[in-house]
Amino acid sequence: MLDRTLAPPFNRTTDFELLHPEKVTTASGAEIYFVLGGSQDVSKVELIFPAGRWVEKVWGASYFSSQLLNKGTQHKGSYEIAQRFDSLGAHLEVHSALDFVSVSLYSLNKNLEAGLRLLLELLTESIFPEKELEQLKSIYLQNLKVNREKTSFQASLLIRKNIFGETHPYGKELEEAEVNPLQQQQVAAHFNSFFKTCTILVSGKVTDANQRLITNVFAPFAFHALQKKESTVFTEARSYRQVVEKEGSVQSTIRMGKRFIDRAHADYVDTVFLNHILGGYFGSRLMKNIREEKGLSYGISSSLHALKHDSYLMIGADVNRENMTLTFEEIGKELKRLRTEPIDAEELETARNHFTGSLQSEITTSFAHADKIKTILLYNLPAGHYQNMIRRIDAITADDLLHTAATYFKEDSFIEVAVG
Repeated sequence: MLDRTLAPPFNRTTDFELLHPEKVTTASGAEIYFVLGGSQDVSKVELIFPAGRWVEKVWGASYFSSQLLNKGTQHKGSYEIAQRFDSLGAHLEVHSALDFVSVSLYSLNKNLEAGLRLLLELLTESIFPEKELEQLKSIYLQNLKVNREKTSFQASLLIRKNIFGETHPYGKELEEAEVNPLQQQQVAAHFNSFFKTCTILVSGKVTDANQRLITNVFAPFAFHALQKKESTVFTEARSYRQVVEKEGSVQSTIRMGKRFIDRAHADYVDTVFLNHILGGYFGSRLMKNIREEKGLSYGISSSLHALKHDSYLMIGADVNRENMTLTFEEIGKELKRLRTEPIDAEELETARNHFTGSLQSEITTSFAHADKIKTILLYNLPAGHYQNMIRRIDAITADDLLHTAATYFKEDSFIEVAVG
């Protein structure tokens, strides 16, 4: 009989095997990657366009063109489009980001052809109705007004402005002054310039017939050349602190950040793992110090944001106003500890197991496999990127991490901001 008082044996593995994508090229040169797997008769078709804020000629054109994609074509209005997707048991998801715009269709396989035809209509016949644009602008400005009252929103915006500059695509946030004058023809011009080339990922239980169908439907699209760029040159930033007081606020949102190395850098994996130890999970050093020992915050985290053209590291927390300075000091102490005290064997092994296990648990479906493959494709990484990452972390030593901390995590190299 099973003794439920005993924990099951711990089986540690360093394997990370992604499904092998099958590559097909359309008549116009677009590359489609089929990531096949799963038992449910559903599919996800994702098109990634190089159409994010990075390439905007007019601020806001990327966001509004992508959000207006399903608001009207030459033959259908927004209500009819939404109703049609619902009747097919399909879902359209559009995500506009700093570098890319992602358009994803989730569909029952039996209705995939109808869903694809509707998606193609959106991508080739959208008219960006003036009325829908004005309504979307109004919604955006209302949300902006609400967000401006949140210290977390203001602090995140402020740290990015300080790191990159307020006119840089990664440091910019759309303001009322850019949204109000935005015109329909500017939105359409962005769409017509940047939504003609793409990389396509298809995942799920996709039949041979549906693979041929998808290839034929997207035949008009060309390939987006995902050029490999040189790795970021690492330079230390000038450290300073900016505090913005908010009347009536009883808490402060703090952010610490700096420009950082990218995924292609030789030291990237080491920094990812050291960041995990610092503030990447619930058992991290910052959580133990700031939350558990000092009780200064309900939560604190440290995260790496690796973008296509640059990267940054950010530490963030919400604390009572009177504890702002103390929190900054304690974070500084933890950063100093990283570069002056070797991590002991138990902490290193715990963090190693948690990082590896968490990464392995992220690939439970073919959709999840496709997400990892997408990262590999978009950032020109080797096919074995994630397996190589786990192997490196499995071999990393406390001395390696001391060197990494001394190079990239100096406590006096961070920009600090606080709002509240």
